[in-house]
Amino acid sequence: MTKSSFTQAIRSWMDVFMHRSMRGWGLFAKSTGLSMPQFSILMQLHHKGSCGVSDISERFDISNAAASQLVDKLVQNRFIKREEDPHDRRAKLLNLTDKGRTLIQQGIEDRYRWMDELAGRLTSEERAQVSEALNLMTRAAKELEAEPEQQLNKVLQGSTLNS
Repeated sequence: MTKSSFTQAIRSWMDVFMHRSMRGWGLFAKSTGLSMPQFSILMQLHHKGSCGVSDISERFDISNAAASQLVDKLVQNRFIKREEDPHDRRAKLLNLTDKGRTLIQQGIEDRYRWMDELAGRLTSEERAQVSEALNLMTRAAKELEAEPEQQLNKVLQGSTLNS
């Protein structure tokens, strides 16, 4: 298989998967009465842990005021809570509540149901082939993601050695 046909196969899969994934998250968020930006904040807290409003504003490239407005609605609906930052009593950290964690878990389970349906359309042999290929892709992607971090560490080590 040539590199270009491989790349085209991956791009086709990514297009289908991302379309289904984004549409699924959008429909799920809408069914809960949340906007996609609000749902995205919940997902960020789920994946990255607690953070401040300024982190939300940076992550989503919106003003602090806009981030604060989105956060206020999530606090009012008891999906997230503001807590005192143990390192800075003047600052507040945002965390998911049990209600917020449950909502995110429902969304994740909904996404996994689609994957289960997809797997059901493949034979056992096809599932084994796809699993092997995805394990290879995951390993390569993790290596690729680690490279910028390794390069940064080298730069930082070089600057401390030169200091």
